[in-house]
Formats: sequence, structure tokens, C-alpha cells
Amino acid sequence: MLISSMGRYAVLTLLDLAEHRGSFIPVRQIAERQELSQKYLERILRTLAAQGLVEGTHGKGGGYRLSREPSDYSLGEILRAADGSLSCLGANAQLTPCEASSGLSAVWKQLDEKIAACLDSIPLSSLTTADAADEYVI
Repeated sequence: MLISSMGRYAVLTLLDLAEHRGSFIPVRQIAERQELSQKYLERILRTLAAQGLVEGTHGKGGGYRLSREPSDYSLGEILRAADGSLSCLGANAQLTPCEASSGLSAVWKQLDEKIAACLDSIPLSSLTTADAADEYVI
């Protein structure tokens, strides 16, 4: 499984919004804190907004905020919104005839299910603490 830079930055962006909850946060502030291009961040946030993960507003006091509580998001949901799929072979992978007729197709399916279950079990809220990485054994 390959997590794209957009997927990784989407998680970081939602973590930033979770840690600075309240009013709408300007894109410029998020970009500065996360050391991301503002233009790239705007693209990520538009994608997340289209998926209903964030709310955005323009003008004075504008920016983005989470549309739900941080505990209501999972890493799996965020990565699917940004990357479209958690499949180890990719969303549009075509199995070869040998893969399809052998046990390999079942292995790929089980791997996809385990990856999704693992990422879906990690709430965004659990990653906002400095020692969160020590909590997860995969």
C-alpha cells in the first residue's frame, strides 16, 4: 500500500485543525505550521471539503474547520477521502488470470481488509498527543 503525499498531508491538516479547534482557521496559518505550500494545501482542503470532512468559508474570518469531533474521524476515512482507496494493489488493479485462479487473490483481499481495519481503528483524536505513536502496535 502506498500512501500518497496528499494522504499524509490530509492527515496532518486534520490534526492541525483538531489541535486548533474553535473558529475557522485561515489556510495561511495551517500552511505555515505544517510547512506546506498554501496552494497545495488549498487543493487538499477542497478535496476534504467535498468529502464532508471539513467546512470552509471565504472572506474575513474565513478558513477551514473540522465538520465533526476529532474522535469521529479515523485514519482510514481520511486517507480514503484523499487517496480514494486503501487497496494494496490500487483501486483499479486488474488481476492476472494466474492471480485470479490461485490463492493470491484471496491474499490480496485479506491484506486490504486488514489494512482498512487497522487504519479505521485509529481515531484522529488519539494522534493529537505527543506520545501517541507509542500507543499503536501494528
